[in-house]
Amino acid sequence: MFKFIHASDLHLGKPFGRFPEDVRVRLRQARAESVPRLAALAQETGASHILLAGDTFDQTTPAPMVIRQAMNAMRAAEHVSWVVMPGNHDHANATELWRQVLRDAPANVTVLLEPEPHVLTPEAVLLPAPPGERHPGRDLTDWFDSAATGEALRIGLAHGSVTDFDSSEEGGSSIIAVDRARRAGLAYLALGDWHGQMQIGPQTWYSGAPEADGFKHTQTPAALLVEIAGPGAAAQVTSRPMGSLAWQRVLLDLGEGDDPLAAHEAALPALARRGVTLLDMQVSGRLHALDRVALEDASRQVAPDFLWHDADFSDLATLRDATDLEAIDHQGALRAAAEALAREAADPHLPTDARETAQAALSHLFSYALEGRE
Repeated sequence: MFKFIHASDLHLGKPFGRFPEDVRVRLRQARAESVPRLAALAQETGASHILLAGDTFDQTTPAPMVIRQAMNAMRAAEHVSWVVMPGNHDHANATELWRQVLRDAPANVTVLLEPEPHVLTPEAVLLPAPPGERHPGRDLTDWFDSAATGEALRIGLAHGSVTDFDSSEEGGSSIIAVDRARRAGLAYLALGDWHGQMQIGPQTWYSGAPEADGFKHTQTPAALLVEIAGPGAAAQVTSRPMGSLAWQRVLLDLGEGDDPLAAHEAALPALARRGVTLLDMQVSGRLHALDRVALEDASRQVAPDFLWHDADFSDLATLRDATDLEAIDHQGALRAAAEALAREAADPHLPTDARETAQAALSHLFSYALEGRE
């Protein structure tokens, strides 16, 4: 029995520039902690190796601290052998990066920079396809078919997109034949590049990233435990959850008869999970002005519960009638201002940003008027 962990796309050192600094720190820390979490999974399951299928580092010039701390975490997991292969973000021609990695790497870490067989155990040989540049533009796994490995189990390790799979999210480092495992007689083909876990064929898997870095993929971040009993045996693949932070996108579509506050509350994760959740809420549909104001206020009230929170109301149409405007004033300057803003927010001839600005101002005016009445 050969048992190993398949993971990829750790993207250590990813800057996360769109977020505030305190959030960026948490996100980078979570990625760094994915290394000891993988080690713990290997120890728990009895896996002898951890195969990293590319993009261990987010860029070709990570900070020396990022490299050193990753190697230290791997060194601490002396019970497991780490196999690190470049991806498209940290390709093999990033000579300074890999010079530093090799300098800091402990004895239980192997770095594969060349496409040549690597003996994992007396019974298993690894065939790696390390990208030498960001976009090689060819199938780097071609050589697998004719590689001589004797009677050993043949395991492939590659980074890129299969021919029927769109990895436009990351640009794709290479194009990999969808039936490469069959052509090359592989017991298993471990792929990286796509950040969501996906099975491509009986022996071919994308592990996905062990820690999410965006809202695109809905699967739970995970790694794969792979068990192969011997030559000719089918690989037994088990997904093991890994992520410590949750990225949750909520699509809240509301109609005139809905209770927006109840719908909003129902869409939120449990209170205990909010501190480790990045929430991206996109609200659409149609609401009366007062309901919209109440919903926006509820959104602001819960925002501090979350690691990061954003609510987009730009696709929410506002219904207005005389009753809504009466809540601001029966007449006078505030009422006149509200009517003018309402007309601008609903004017299809105005640019989108002008309508959104008018709607935001009108919402603030409603909030101000309602606070005054309280």
